[in-house]
Amino acid sequence: MRRAIEWDGDAIVIVDQTLLPGTFATQRITNVDELIDAIQRLAVRGAPALGVAGALGVALVAGRDDASELAERLARARPTAVNLRWGVEQALKELPNGPQQVLARAQRLAKADEEINKRASFRAAEYVKAHTTRRKLRLHTHCNTGWLATAGWGTALGVVWHLANENAIEEVLVDETRPLLQGARLTAFELAEAGVPYCILPDSAAATALAEGRSDAVVVGADRIAANGDVANKIGTYPLALAAKHHGVPFLVVAPESTIDAKTLTGKDIAIEERDAAELGDLVPDGAKAFNPAFDVTPADLITAIVTEDRVWEPATRA
Repeated sequence: MRRAIEWDGDAIVIVDQTLLPGTFATQRITNVDELIDAIQRLAVRGAPALGVAGALGVALVAGRDDASELAERLARARPTAVNLRWGVEQALKELPNGPQQVLARAQRLAKADEEINKRASFRAAEYVKAHTTRRKLRLHTHCNTGWLATAGWGTALGVVWHLANENAIEEVLVDETRPLLQGARLTAFELAEAGVPYCILPDSAAATALAEGRSDAVVVGADRIAANGDVANKIGTYPLALAAKHHGVPFLVVAPESTIDAKTLTGKDIAIEERDAAELGDLVPDGAKAFNPAFDVTPADLITAIVTEDRVWEPATRA
């Protein structure tokens, strides 16, 4: 698998995800303004990848007198995803020790992210097998949680890679994921490259697919997990969880421990980013009013399990 974000000498190199699936191109980022722009226009996205981007962004400015101020600007670039600020804060711990130590810390975080994702997704794959009966599984996912969204491997989509290696995947149902179609554009891209059978469906068809028994389990990622188990993830996750609960389909959230924010007590405390109406598509009339949140919050009582590299947390049983 390729890398969505890497360090190259004196710069951050990202895969520009806004160009996929039609064009695979990278962007070289040499300053914080360029990195903030890339984050806000979603050229780099995905909670784990944002954590790495935050840490590497601090490495870009570690030798400057205003490094702390620039780091704070970077940490605020996307308010819902906790990993961005987490990555910035991890790298800032090394700031008194000099730029090389900051960079070393950031690179260790990037290397660790792939191993963390593999452990979490393996644990989740074992959980899925233990809670389903079919030998060949039909998994349902939302947004993008593969190598493009991380420093390597993936979280929820990592479950697919583990099961595919066991020849245990029949098909992956891929919600298109409004407003930027990150499921249809990015998850489908990754699955096609890996040779895993998949089917794209409109977000509005997800509940019908579950009603018709097309999914054995739902696996999604997370951008922030509150202390009580409420989960913020890409818009459309909440109705998917409601439908899964109604139809008795296991609903798993796969994420690193760093996505759990103990300071955020419940989902009501999570700031939800709203995007421009133009992102809804070219057919939106000029000047149209729009409600276009990038994320929603899924209550803990709808979640079968939150799976990290260290544990399986079943919040619904204690909600």
